[in-house]
Amino acid sequence: MSPATSEHRPAADAVLREYLHKPVERVTDQLEKPSLDDREYRVIRLSNRLEALLVHDHETDKASAALDVNVGNFSDEDDMPGMAHAVEHLLFMGTKKYPVENAYNVYLSSHSGSSNAYTGSNSTNYFFDIAAKPSNGEEPSETNLSPLYGGLDRFAQFFIEPLFLPSTLDRELRAVDSENKKNLQIDQWRLHQLEKSLSNPKHPYCHFSTGNFEVLKTNPEAEGIDVRQKFIDFHTKHYSANRMKLCVLGREPLDVLEKWVAELFSNVLNKNLPQNRWEEEVPFTKEHLGIQCFAKPVMDSRELNLFFPFLDEEHLYETQPSKYISHLVGHEGPGSIMAYIKSKGWANSLSAGAYPICPGTPGTFDCQIRLTKEGLKHYKEIIKVFFQYISLLKETPPQEWIFEEQKGMADVDFKFKQKTPASRFTSKICSVMQKPLPREWLLSGQSRLRRFDPTSIVKGIDLLRPDNMRMTIVSQEFPGDWDQKEKWYGTEYKAESIPKDFLEELSRAVNCSAADRLPALHLPHKNQFIPTKLEVEKKEVEKPALAPRVIRNDEIVRTWYKKDDTFWVPRANLIVSGKNPIIFASAVNAVKSKLFTDLVRDALEEYSYDAELAGLDYNVTLDSHGLFIEVSGYNDKLPVLLEQVLITMRDLEIKEERFEIIKERLIRAYKNSELQQPFTQIGNYVSWLTSEHDYVVEHLVAELPAITADAVQQFHKQIMSQLHIEAYVHGNVYKEDALKLTDMLENILKPQILPKEEWPIIRSLDFPAGSNYLYQKTLKDLANVNHCIEYYLHIGDKGDRTIRAKTQLLDQIMHEPAFDQLRTKEQLGYVVFSGLRGSATTYGFRFIIQSERTSEYLESRIDSFLVAQTTSIADMSDTEFESHKRSVIIKRLEKLKNLDQETGRHWSQIANEYYDFEAAQRDAARVKELTKTEMVEFYNTYINPTSPTRAKLVVQLIAQGTSPKSKEASETGSNEDTTTTTTAGDAINATNGTEPFLIRDVREFKARLSVTAGARPIRELGEFEEIDSKL
Repeated sequence: MSPATSEHRPAADAVLREYLHKPVERVTDQLEKPSLDDREYRVIRLSNRLEALLVHDHETDKASAALDVNVGNFSDEDDMPGMAHAVEHLLFMGTKKYPVENAYNVYLSSHSGSSNAYTGSNSTNYFFDIAAKPSNGEEPSETNLSPLYGGLDRFAQFFIEPLFLPSTLDRELRAVDSENKKNLQIDQWRLHQLEKSLSNPKHPYCHFSTGNFEVLKTNPEAEGIDVRQKFIDFHTKHYSANRMKLCVLGREPLDVLEKWVAELFSNVLNKNLPQNRWEEEVPFTKEHLGIQCFAKPVMDSRELNLFFPFLDEEHLYETQPSKYISHLVGHEGPGSIMAYIKSKGWANSLSAGAYPICPGTPGTFDCQIRLTKEGLKHYKEIIKVFFQYISLLKETPPQEWIFEEQKGMADVDFKFKQKTPASRFTSKICSVMQKPLPREWLLSGQSRLRRFDPTSIVKGIDLLRPDNMRMTIVSQEFPGDWDQKEKWYGTEYKAESIPKDFLEELSRAVNCSAADRLPALHLPHKNQFIPTKLEVEKKEVEKPALAPRVIRNDEIVRTWYKKDDTFWVPRANLIVSGKNPIIFASAVNAVKSKLFTDLVRDALEEYSYDAELAGLDYNVTLDSHGLFIEVSGYNDKLPVLLEQVLITMRDLEIKEERFEIIKERLIRAYKNSELQQPFTQIGNYVSWLTSEHDYVVEHLVAELPAITADAVQQFHKQIMSQLHIEAYVHGNVYKEDALKLTDMLENILKPQILPKEEWPIIRSLDFPAGSNYLYQKTLKDLANVNHCIEYYLHIGDKGDRTIRAKTQLLDQIMHEPAFDQLRTKEQLGYVVFSGLRGSATTYGFRFIIQSERTSEYLESRIDSFLVAQTTSIADMSDTEFESHKRSVIIKRLEKLKNLDQETGRHWSQIANEYYDFEAAQRDAARVKELTKTEMVEFYNTYINPTSPTRAKLVVQLIAQGTSPKSKEASETGSNEDTTTTTTAGDAINATNGTEPFLIRDVREFKARLSVTAGARPIRELGEFEEIDSKL
């Protein structure tokens, strides 16, 4: 609480007493929900006008709460951008009741929990999850409290009496600064800010949302401003109970949750603030329209973005007219804009949709087109095609059958909607609660379409006019004469009025008659993929099966199968792996295979779009064994889509013009991957250095230019001619239908037998005890100032249950202290991660840090942390140790939320060939047996930097850009020794005396190491077979 307001606490206490004596208003408990939703809901309003949705889920193993405050970066002061974001960071740093800055995260971590938050334009959203059951494992009650109560108590204090601890201010503002620097080279952030910076300066849409150290601390303090008081004032001014929406989900009955919320949140002050609305100005006035902007991206990308001020749909939740318009403009089937411009070789993708800006302000309608080289040359023609299609929509009255098709699919999707992770649900729903929906529709309001409103659709279409448009052309090459730089991200751009003669051409296009319009443009046909058979035969089962069964196993095909016995939705997933060792025999083969799968998806784009609209998705790509095919969604029409996918794979005729487009796109994708954030790149290098056979992007990009369409066509025959097919069918499918899908795979692809001796064996490298390796790589992005390190400690066999259990427990014990020390206290960087790392056959532990500081300095800080942790683990109380074990067990045994999660779990065990379908249960059982003595020994063997048997690999990605912090780090780093100090002040050598071996030749490095054995199944395959069972 701010000093300015703390003197009023007696008055606040009187208010609290008044609140607590007033009844809670029960708004409704009749929420429209999916047919399979077994939760109970209640919307309440406290006397301080804070509104809450309570959710009783008697089966959940994770409880959660989220709170959305109606204030965001649109409320920042003009000369201190990022204030709302900074307050979001600082709010976590201690409260009057719980003054220790990391008390909240320590509590959550000790009960299998986690937390996060985000700042939007007009809301700030805070959320956490935590174990749903009490530590005794029994059901929660008013007397047997679950950890949720303690979590809610700590959470509520952020909104009652936050301390804004002076000791944390500088650190958290540096965290904000680091977060901003992480985004500086990301085109998505750069281009969005450019659009905002070129908008009306009188509307807060123009704000720079993230903030940085300069604008939040250096500049204000230079002007004598007390920045801490500024943030306290912001919280005082904008945080009010009547602007807050809370969602709490737990195993507790609704009455208990209601009592807790009333008890813990009634002390949030209600300042009776109005809703934040911006009604006087619009982001784009007439002078901000009719503009063409040319922007230079960091990545090699080409885009055409058309942008229109649009309807305000805040109160149009029953009709949502933009969904009808975006459905047609963004369609990719026959007759669409995309189908035409793709046939001309001008575009790779198109997306369209409406986006709200803030309450009181109309939204925008955007159409984004990813261009080919030819498309960039013909961008004016593409815009004309767009407006010709709009003329078709203007000429054709809104079609009710199209709306009904959309409405029907939305109803089906909502009816069979499955659960999502607890904190994702609470965070999203409390955000939805800020909208003016009937409270009964909180779960369904944005999902369902309720009423056909042709008038609003026509109004929306009428706004898609050339004179109501801004356009952006994104390219590294065109036009080349960018003459300005955006203030916050430094994006080079050029902005000017759209030439009058071109606007006149567009005006003719949008008003053209049917006779003058391209004949290829027409409305879509009726969707043949919409499911009609949605029956699910639900049979009561005593206990759902943990493992699938093998229902076919011969030289050509092995089929795994499980009829869904848990989620009871009319959906199914089919996953297929086509083993063929030739695919990854060389880098050039890997690239040819990638081109082949890209060309298959390209050929299927128009056909598969209707299936996608009808909830049926597919993918054709590569996995570690060869080809990978997936078809998933409503099971009714799944075989129809599968058949076309397989025929296309078998009969693909590669056309030279499409090949060149796909090849050029892949060249850019490979090169752009080397410009990604360093922390997203580093894992690929570690995988390459720890696996027997693998390639990194520079190997692939080197092979690509010489590959021809004819070479891929010939290679296609080699890939498809000889395969072993492994398939998994899971969901609302009977065994006989699963076998029919398998027959379809065999009958259409007709592969020759691949002898079992030739099936790929995936193995990892085995790092000997005491080894110490270092690999360094200079990053390609010249402007990036962030270095990155992955500090990997090899532990052992992935199939060893004890190694698995100890590593998982280590992850739990280390996670919060590592983040608190390396990120919160030392502020090494925004990206700080620790956790286990599994490879094909090994288990290890790793740290990843992305920072302006040098990699050598980061490594020394990790070493120091690990030495200090030796004592922490040894001195840990039995109660704390048992709490960590319980947290791991809860995480491992967490229930799967939906069919896709179960499919993914099963497929990972099929693909890795361990067949450890009960891994979660067996890992949890082994964790339960672990002792602190075992963990101390484990730590001192594999983790402690002074251990002579520790095996380490460090990968450093080195930035070419420099910043003041990297110079400062190199200066301190040059004097950095490898000692750390204990709490008693005794110096300890933080190494085991081994000098790191610098890897200059990766082949030579791998030749030094032995490889592990391949995966050894936990259970023999025959134990899963049910080949002769009756159907």
